[in-house]
Amino acid sequence: MEHLTFEYPAQHVVTSRAHVGVVGSGDLEVLLWPNDAMRTQVAVQTSVDGYGHIWKSVLDRFFSRFDGAVRVEINDFGATPGVVSLRLAEAVEAVQAARDAGGAADPGAPR
Repeated sequence: MEHLTFEYPAQHVVTSRAHVGVVGSGDLEVLLWPNDAMRTQVAVQTSVDGYGHIWKSVLDRFFSRFDGAVRVEINDFGATPGVVSLRLAEAVEAVQAARDAGGAADPGAPR
């Protein structure tokens, strides 16, 4: 089990939370919630050791486009980089939909 952390600058406040995906065979879970600091903090817990450079590349690419101030927890069970990008995009869409609706995307997500 490997634990990785990453940090990115943020440009706007995020007020909603999201929880997408499940931890299971070849999949991952993404939890996203507002960060009081104007930065993005990502914590990855993965069952596959030795791929930190791949995680960095995927996350660098994603967070160069999304610049909200959030904390992200990713729990991985061997997902491919494409699935990682998809789940992150789903979480951001859920946050944006919740913002537009005026609520939280997942009331059970951490604050």
